[in-house]
Amino acid sequence: MFAKPRPGYTTAAATGDAVVLLIGMRVNRFWAVHHWGPVMYAMFRMLYELRRSPERGLRGRVLLTASPRTYYVVQYWESKEALYRYSTAPDGFHHTVWGIANRMVRAGRTRGHVGLWHETYVVPEGGYESIYFDMPAFGLAGATGQVPVEERGRHAAQRLAFRSGAGSGESAGKSAGESVGASTAESAGTTEGTADGVDARADAPGVS
Repeated sequence: MFAKPRPGYTTAAATGDAVVLLIGMRVNRFWAVHHWGPVMYAMFRMLYELRRSPERGLRGRVLLTASPRTYYVVQYWESKEALYRYSTAPDGFHHTVWGIANRMVRAGRTRGHVGLWHETYVVPEGGYESIYFDMPAFGLAGATGQVPVEERGRHAAQRLAFRSGAGSGESAGKSAGESVGASTAESAGTTEGTADGVDARADAPGVS
């Protein structure tokens, strides 16, 4: 909340797979506080447990709301294996809560007062990119660190082409950008003009 913004353009220092979990709840009936209240409490208790035990693999999280009814957490994990380990760890609070929920379902004690959901995404390197302007470390950058955007490429296509084992992000990005521009230009039959067009579009606000 009180983090100091980092001036200029930055990008996340992520390498390898990006493992993102979206998990949340929906209040279906506001008056049923005795049902959704404990669920919300459990969500915060799990986050507290994970913050106290960084070795479990949670690298960062952002709390969000989609509506007055729907609340969720975006979580960034070091690996899908770490996520699976925590979700099934006998000593983890998630295991306890999920056991209670499953027993309630089997006993027919759920009445639709609160909804639960999650989505998991495992995105390989080359399938994600980010850019921040005058922002403190946030989101993926909050989980993996923040670096000047030049280290990964000034344009979105360059940042997507970054590979952690390829040396300098800028040089790797340039090579990828030049290759994309050249192949597009050759197919159009106007190499120089098309390459200029690619650079101009990449510099446009809202594209990168």
